[in-house]
Amino acid sequence: MLRILHFIFATLGIFFAAYGLITKDFQFQSYMMLCLGLVFLVMSIKDFKKGRKAYGWLLLVTSLFPLFVIIHGFLSS
Repeated sequence: MLRILHFIFATLGIFFAAYGLITKDFQFQSYMMLCLGLVFLVMSIKDFKKGRKAYGWLLLVTSLFPLFVIIHGFLSS
């Protein structure tokens, strides 16, 4: 299940990034950052399950920052 979520969020993030680069229209940049945060969150869960707690904590902190910024941006606009 985590592998499928990782693939879906990574594919969506790449799609939004490519769309923005090709069309020079960056209206979906916040969704790209949301997908990036979710990819890091899924990766941290996978690392915790493998027993690699140091990488799990690093990825968890890394995922929380873009998620916090995006949620704050969604609520303030």
